[in-house]
Amino acid sequence: MKLVPLFDRVVLKQLVAEETTASGIVLPGQAKEKPSQAEVVAVGPGGVVDGKEIKMQVKVGDKVIYSKYAGTEVELDKEEYIVVKQNDILAVIE
Repeated sequence: MKLVPLFDRVVLKQLVAEETTASGIVLPGQAKEKPSQAEVVAVGPGGVVDGKEIKMQVKVGDKVIYSKYAGTEVELDKEEYIVVKQNDILAVIE
């Protein structure tokens, strides 16, 4: 199965959370903050959304930072993905 986003939607796969702090302290499961960094795995075609032309500015393989509470979490083939609108993506990591 494959997720194919519509309009200005983007499918993200969350990057792994850090398990140790910069000073070397190992974090237990509950203390790990959900990362807001992800890799783009699928991009919608863009098009006209609410009467405005939307051009997609991210591509598959980009590493991005997205809004903390954005999107819808989806599980497919035992993998977890997040489907967000393009405007919920804050930056591309280069």
